[in-house]
Amino acid sequence: MAIRNVITCGLEPIDQVLMPFQHFFKSKSTGGIILIISAVVALIWANSTWAASYFSLWETKFTVGYGELALSKPLLLWVNDGLMAMFFFVVGLEIKREFMVGELSTRRQAVLPIFAAIGGMVVPAGIYAIFNINGVGAHGWGIPMATDIAFALGILALLGDRVPYQLKIFLTAVAIVDDIGAVLVIALFYTSEIAGMMLLLAAALLVVAYIGNKAGIRTPVFYAIIGLIVWVAVLKSGVHSTVAGVLMAFTIPARTTCDAEAFTTNASNLLKEYESAITPGSSVLTNSTMHSALLSMQRIATRAQTPLQRLEHGMAPLVDYLIMPIFALANAGVALGGSMAGAVDTSMISVGVALGLFLGKPIGIVLAVILLVRISGGWPGGMTLRHFIGAGLLGGIGFTMSLFIAALAFEDQAMLNAAKASILAASTLAGVAGYLVLKSLPLPEDS
Repeated sequence: MAIRNVITCGLEPIDQVLMPFQHFFKSKSTGGIILIISAVVALIWANSTWAASYFSLWETKFTVGYGELALSKPLLLWVNDGLMAMFFFVVGLEIKREFMVGELSTRRQAVLPIFAAIGGMVVPAGIYAIFNINGVGAHGWGIPMATDIAFALGILALLGDRVPYQLKIFLTAVAIVDDIGAVLVIALFYTSEIAGMMLLLAAALLVVAYIGNKAGIRTPVFYAIIGLIVWVAVLKSGVHSTVAGVLMAFTIPARTTCDAEAFTTNASNLLKEYESAITPGSSVLTNSTMHSALLSMQRIATRAQTPLQRLEHGMAPLVDYLIMPIFALANAGVALGGSMAGAVDTSMISVGVALGLFLGKPIGIVLAVILLVRISGGWPGGMTLRHFIGAGLLGGIGFTMSLFIAALAFEDQAMLNAAKASILAASTLAGVAGYLVLKSLPLPEDS
């Protein structure tokens, strides 16, 4: 619960100017808006007179390290293998939090979104397979399975109070389960040959991080160093390196070292100490007692939080406003209308991806919900079938994860371009359709 009626400290003129921008960047729809802008920029750039510079940029080799320890990859792979590992790390933190205290923490809460997410993964993959099971695009069955939560929640935010809060929670939980499924699919089905020693090294380091967690090590530097080595080991093992991000997230401590009672007592005592040290004309720069009390309050406030909370809160803006837009800029550029002479037939890839996302997602999610509603005997939270149809359509916004899996599935550029174009088209249609369905619902009586 938010603390209200707090006396605010004086704002500088620059703070007053920047406040609207700060509120903008805190809104739920911002991440989706920035992703859209990045994707549009990539599409325009890739189909402009400067298209050659777009494609050559992401093919530019970038080397880190020296000699045998050097990693040399095109810039596109640094984005997809490196930056996206940080994205998956934050996803892992969200998954861990949801299972510990969130919407997946109890069986009753978890059943509906888990079954809906499974339906929303199986049906799209099945639809894709119907069109491609014996074709050149058979390996792309995982592409239409994912949901882009940033876009989906961004659209829900635009609908405001017309959408019940329970539906937002449901869609978030579905997307979290979707992410778990995507990670498993990537690890099990989009992995090259396995280098056993590297995999064993990664596993050993994860055990070290887990032991550090249990031993009470809470400094982010410890986990950052181990995480970097785990990422390199997983990258060298043949398993996709982004899996390292999720696995490392599970080792991050989720316990406080200062419970609520101890925090309240200590904070009260420190506030009294700070207040008693105040003298007319005094400044924290010259009053050592005030300064000491402030530092002590900062320490106990940090100990009252969990490292998982601090990392998730601190890294989410980096992921939402930098990493994902860079990923979209690097991956959404598709040369439209180019000559396909001599290329493989990609029509079934396009059909499979488009129908999987636009039809398969809502059909799978809604059928799973209807089945559970019939078993349980009522719609949850006062919601109706139309609410879940709208949510199912928003689940068809694949974008980030779908583009990511497409890049893993296809090395052939024509096949990859066909998949990307269908992802962008189907995600746009699903987003618009989901918005219109939910927009047509009557406002709640208490709004």
